[in-house]
Amino acid sequence: MTTKEPFKAAPFIKEIGRGAHGARAMNRDDARALYEAMLDGRVSDLELGAILLSMRIKGESVEELAGFLDAAEASFAPLRAPDGEYAPVLIPSYNGARKMANLTALLALLLAREGVPVLVHGVAHDPGRVATAEVFAELGVKAAANHAEAEAALSAGKASFITIGALAPKLAYMLALRQVLGVRNSTHTLVKIMQPFAGAALRLVSYTHPEYLETLGEYFTAAAPHERGDAFLMRGTEGETVANANKAQKIDWFHEGQRTVLVEKQTLVETLPALPEDKSAAATAAWISAVLRGDVPVPDSIAQQVSHCLAISRTLRQRHS
Repeated sequence: MTTKEPFKAAPFIKEIGRGAHGARAMNRDDARALYEAMLDGRVSDLELGAILLSMRIKGESVEELAGFLDAAEASFAPLRAPDGEYAPVLIPSYNGARKMANLTALLALLLAREGVPVLVHGVAHDPGRVATAEVFAELGVKAAANHAEAEAALSAGKASFITIGALAPKLAYMLALRQVLGVRNSTHTLVKIMQPFAGAALRLVSYTHPEYLETLGEYFTAAAPHERGDAFLMRGTEGETVANANKAQKIDWFHEGQRTVLVEKQTLVETLPALPEDKSAAATAAWISAVLRGDVPVPDSIAQQVSHCLAISRTLRQRHS
């Protein structure tokens, strides 16, 4: 019988637990060691709560995000993407939608129809919101039970959805602590920026709070390993990474340490699309099906997002082939 050696977290808590103005940031190696111990269950519940709340108050530095992400991505086996013209596109879905129809599934299915390997990962449900998983279920897209099923769907040219519990169980546990503490923790940011493939991929990343525009922008230019691929960063549509059907969000493209603006600013579309009034998963799925059949036009902002994804995904595959 083996036991996990407890991790001495007190020295870290002493530095990060001094409040928003007195706390000191960890370096990347220390952040990785701490988060790795948290994921492995080597930090006591008391210390874990102190760490999560300290980071919630202090906010993550770029070095801390990088270290946490290093540990997060090492906590599960990487996925294999199929060979082909396009690098895989990653779409995190952890917010769902309440005020607008959740069109994340539409984005994924439009990309898959063009031959792009698309992996959507996220939660199965979100109380009070319509989760992408629920829309996929109405569309007949079954959640992958494990990595092998996710890879099989990608190889078959289908959009693949997998819950965070099936993709990365240790991260799923950390997300679930929100139900205990009542607030989100650093893991909610990590799952939106992680890259679960062994090779390069295009990450679609959204932010909800303005300060994360700068933090994530600095991460992708200064700290993200270039061999992991590129990223699009935009303001979330109710937290989702699909373009707002009623306006075009600013989209920044991060590639090999460079930042390029793909879409300049948020602008209202000239003609508002006829979105479903019923925001339920069933009604949204029916509307998406109509779009895919060609009965309803693709909202222009989403069509542009698809176009950008196709171009960069193809370029990324060529760059890393």
